[in-house]
Amino acid sequence: MSAKAATIKNRTAMTVAGVMSGTSADGVDVALVRIEPGRFQSGLEGDPRPKVTLLAHEGFAYPAALRRAVLAAMNAASTSTAELARLNWRLGLAYADAVEATAKRHAVKPDLIGCHGQTLYHQPRAAGYAGKQFACTWQLGETAAIAAALGVPVVSNFRPADMVAGGQGAPLVSLLDYVLFADDERGRVLQNIGGIANLTAIPAGARAGAVVAFDNGPGNMVMDALTQQLFGKPFDRNGRFAGRGNVLQTVLTAELRHAYFALKPPRTAGREQFGREYAAKFLAACQRHSNTPEDALTTATALTAESIAQSYKRFVHPKMKRHAVDYVVSGGGARNGTLMAMLQQRLEPLGCTLTTSEAFGLPAEAKEAAAFALLAWQTWHHLPGNVPAATGAARPAILGQVTYV
Repeated sequence: MSAKAATIKNRTAMTVAGVMSGTSADGVDVALVRIEPGRFQSGLEGDPRPKVTLLAHEGFAYPAALRRAVLAAMNAASTSTAELARLNWRLGLAYADAVEATAKRHAVKPDLIGCHGQTLYHQPRAAGYAGKQFACTWQLGETAAIAAALGVPVVSNFRPADMVAGGQGAPLVSLLDYVLFADDERGRVLQNIGGIANLTAIPAGARAGAVVAFDNGPGNMVMDALTQQLFGKPFDRNGRFAGRGNVLQTVLTAELRHAYFALKPPRTAGREQFGREYAAKFLAACQRHSNTPEDALTTATALTAESIAQSYKRFVHPKMKRHAVDYVVSGGGARNGTLMAMLQQRLEPLGCTLTTSEAFGLPAEAKEAAAFALLAWQTWHHLPGNVPAATGAARPAILGQVTYV
């Protein structure tokens, strides 16, 4: 038996809890996933694709005080080591509570947990600091607290291994996208719209090396910031406020000249580009042209839709080779009817059929959590989890670190 065959034989089926808290910093998603070793279906550069089955999914809002602490730490020009240490442990306790509640609610005990953590800072490109040039990233959430509470190992800190291999540490959902959605006859674009919008594009019949993936730009982040400031609500439910306004075209045209949108993939974005400071400048620009609050929110919604459509047209559409394309949306943005209508208007002329991940049996809010369950399973079996074509890494890398009980 070859070494590779022996490795495949030793892979085991596991129930894995994936835990995700995104750039919106509004709460925790937990997905309970059954993962079984692949036997016949090939595609991961000759490696069998595992079988991934979603068992259950739950979402938990951060307590108000914890969300305030997370947002303050993300935007802080300076803070104390005590504050960061306490936040790290408090997030670990929140993740532990979320997994424990999900497991009890569905009477499923996980064998393993994959926790992405809360991104506090992500710098995907090298910059100078203390005499050295390097990229860096930091996700908070004390995994020892999670492992102790659940009595199972935790895989965390997924991004750094990709970054030291030359990648940008994101997007990391591409492996799950490929495993679940690759098709011989149809092209698939998996568009996640969380705080940041990111896509994975899989041409019909493509191997993993042909996947295209990158962050489009702002997803819900700017819309949420404006909704909170203008309407006192956490987000624009179903795009109700945006549906009442008009797009301020002068503002939209100017914002689409942002330097990020000119970058070629691989590329990754976060609060560093489109966070609180950007939202404040965006709102000020809108208010110079209109005193109607809905117009500002409609323009922010159009910015998300237009930046997604333009990046698809420029970087993905030519690679789909005239095949039919399913454009599959997940994340909180899939619940925004105004945003989805804007996307449909822009993408259908490019040959895309707009749908959501729920049409494929995966709830819109569950996909990223499920992705980190799969990545944890890969790490546990000493298998790479990044897709170099998506992150820009020079090689496949085993991601994450394991905290044992």
